Amino acid sequence: MPPVTIAPFATHRLDLLPLAVEHAAEMAVVLADPALHAFIGGEPLDEDALRARYARLAAGSPDPAVSWLNWVIRVRDEGCLAGYVQATVTAESVAEVAWVVGTGRQGRGIATEAARGLVGWLRDAGARTIVAHVHPDHAASAAVAASAGLSPTDEWQDGEVSWVHLPEPSATPEISHPRTAR
Repeated sequence: MPPVTIAPFATHRLDLLPLAVEHAAEMAVVLADPALHAFIGGEPLDEDALRARYARLAAGSPDPAVSWLNWVIRVRDEGCLAGYVQATVTAESVAEVAWVVGTGRQGRGIATEAARGLVGWLRDAGARTIVAHVHPDHAASAAVAASAGLSPTDEWQDGEVSWVHLPEPSATPEISHPRTAR
């Protein structure tokens, strides 16, 4: 699979925008709750640290056979950022995905809608296998993975269960085309 070029996309309620350094100020607030890091590890980054991280991510993978794809999630009707989704896509057409929604926006289906859209976008881009790693005690993230069409496996990575998506290529959940994000 050739390198994948990131592009904005939209779902029913969300605009998923390619991550940019300019998102750091708002995302530092979205991701500021230490409780958010209970399952993903680490601690909240301040705006400067997040700005530096976003600059590295936006620059892309140093490995030309790997594509780093990172989007912020904007709730369209509210005009605010709620979290992010990301994918690392290999030359073998495997996409490892993750999603994070700030605690103030959880419980509204945002992660589910964004993850479904991400899976559809990746399928359209040519990904054959989509994998997520979910902490075994993180029921909400497991529900998001299941809703996005992933199934748990017997495989583990770094203390997390590997979930995989291997549907028919025609399955494209909840992504709108050719609409561009606003």
